[in-house]
Amino acid sequence: MVTDTTSEDGRMRIGELASKANVSTRALRYYEEQGILTAERTPSGQREYGDSAVDRVRLIQHFYAAGLGSRTIAAILPCIDAGHAEPEIVERLRVERALITESIAQLEETRRNLDRVIEHAVHPDPHHCDASRASLTVEHAF
Repeated sequence: MVTDTTSEDGRMRIGELASKANVSTRALRYYEEQGILTAERTPSGQREYGDSAVDRVRLIQHFYAAGLGSRTIAAILPCIDAGHAEPEIVERLRVERALITESIAQLEETRRNLDRVIEHAVHPDPHHCDASRASLTVEHAF
């Protein structure tokens, strides 16, 4: 259990933010390294975050869940803050979507291939495959 470490001015330490946003402190440090989350530092160097950081972390998590990488997220966040996305950002998101669509198509083809393999495994028939026929010919030759 994380002890409430909110300071008198409403700022919270990294452990409390992690708890409230349901992420690890390691993730928060990574977000900071990637430039997608900022923290103030105390005189002793500890990170402190404002209340809005919880929503920011949840938004970042949402973007990751959408398949976006840190660089794309870093480009999108200023648009979110400004309330307007530049055409280049929208195009970048469309490209990301197209890549995901392509990946889905490839996975569906892989699934169809696996379904055929399962069917052959459940209902073996040596005539389904040239390799099976060749191995039977070699076995019967001896």
